[in-house]
Amino acid sequence: MKPWQVILTGWAAMALVMLVFYLVQRRTKNAGIVDFVWAAGVGGLALFYAAAASGAPARRILLASLAAIWSFRLASYLLIDRILGKAEDGRYQMLRQNWGDKAPAFFFAFFQIQAIWAVMFSIPFLPVVYRQGKLGVLDLLAIVVWLVAIGGETLADRQLARFRAAPENRGKTCRVGLWRYSRHPNYFFEWIHWFAYVLLGIGSSYWWVTLLGPVVMLLFLYKVTGIPYTEKRALQSRGDDYRRYQRTTSAFIPWFPKREVS
Repeated sequence: MKPWQVILTGWAAMALVMLVFYLVQRRTKNAGIVDFVWAAGVGGLALFYAAAASGAPARRILLASLAAIWSFRLASYLLIDRILGKAEDGRYQMLRQNWGDKAPAFFFAFFQIQAIWAVMFSIPFLPVVYRQGKLGVLDLLAIVVWLVAIGGETLADRQLARFRAAPENRGKTCRVGLWRYSRHPNYFFEWIHWFAYVLLGIGSSYWWVTLLGPVVMLLFLYKVTGIPYTEKRALQSRGDDYRRYQRTTSAFIPWFPKREVS
């Protein structure tokens, strides 16, 4: 299949999947499931691209493996941490309240927009699965970057989960492990993960398309659904403690904390 055929087919599949889960959320009243479907969908698209493309088989297998494992880890984390047995995320509760009687139609559009976003985030995979040539040093470096990123994100998630599980930490801000050096180490390593596909794509005639991953992810984390919303919720729940954390700790890139001037 040609790249444009792969993209259109992937979009049609994601649109159908999002339609199914839109109907699920109408029954459960939990639109947070869209986050799980998005994460799982990007991994599914990677597997489809690897099977449908005509690049070097070894690199297609490598891309499919890295993207699928990343997708499974993130999707399962979202499913367990935010969906199963949990109330609907505050973001979607707010949207449901603001939209009122129009919520069903607006959520339908929202789910379909997420299908488009999933396809957009999968586009960096295309230069990789159509690239010819044997695996080389850059491919090995991509694996190293991927391992560091996934390992860092997993560690950050576990450190935060352990902190929250302790009753004595209720209402407090996590400052242990990676969270001492960044207010959002999980987001930082998620961003780093996308550079693995940049390295895998170098050598393709349109390798620059892979830059879409880290660029758009950074935009989302900084301006859309990541840091702004998370920090707003943290300030509402932890107040001055989180304000002190903001003054002393890097927002994104891990760095040594500042001393707070009294």
